Amino acid sequence: MRQYIVDAFTEKVFGGNPAAVCIMEEWLPDELMANITMENNLSETAFAVKEGSGYRLRWFTPGGEIDLCGHATLATAYIISKFIEPGISQIHFKTLSGPLKVIRKDDLFKMDFPAYELKQVEVTEDMIEAIGVTPCEAYMGRDLLCVLESEEEVRKANPDMERIKSIDGLLLHITSCGKEFDCVSRSFAPKLNIPEDPVCGSGHCHIVPYWAQKLGKDSIVAYQASQRGGTLYCKYQGDRVIIGGKAALYSTADINI
Repeated sequence: MRQYIVDAFTEKVFGGNPAAVCIMEEWLPDELMANITMENNLSETAFAVKEGSGYRLRWFTPGGEIDLCGHATLATAYIISKFIEPGISQIHFKTLSGPLKVIRKDDLFKMDFPAYELKQVEVTEDMIEAIGVTPCEAYMGRDLLCVLESEEEVRKANPDMERIKSIDGLLLHITSCGKEFDCVSRSFAPKLNIPEDPVCGSGHCHIVPYWAQKLGKDSIVAYQASQRGGTLYCKYQGDRVIIGGKAALYSTADINI
């Protein structure tokens, strides 16, 4: 079986967030897909099968299947448009989060994702101990979003992974207003066996709604300030978020199964 590794949300390899992509003729057993994901040891492996005019898309982390993943969706759309259906400009996916659409314009892929509804929650001592600094605000969607005072705090934060496991939310995102970008963020997912996610697309389904309302603007250029780094070109549309990014092919290989 052919597998591709794509760096998403970057223009060149060794940046952004790497995802493995397998476009298959039929589904493998869930256990086998989970084993492939663990063998890859990347934050996400995407599996897709053609269904009608679109594709059924599933995302696996080393900790199990997940309901939404941005960078692996971008990576999958990139592979389909480059190798499977060259030149295709619009790709439809069926997923655990409902129908998703990706539009390609030149080298930019724009993904239409659901926005998470955010509920403000109290900043707790557990959050402070997990992050290592005191958030200004905290919000809960699928994940926990904590707003920090400055970009410097976001970049220098060294969260305690074990403590993150004890607080609510599937992932933890920390964010602040940016200097060169509208916002900067970092994402942590130890509950999924991913200490830090280099660039988290689904996380920006939390981050973008917050900053769009806070800054009073619909278009948000976001930067994920991980060691690899990545830029996301986003537009807030109420219950949807358009997340745009670029991608680069790192490798192509055959899995012997």
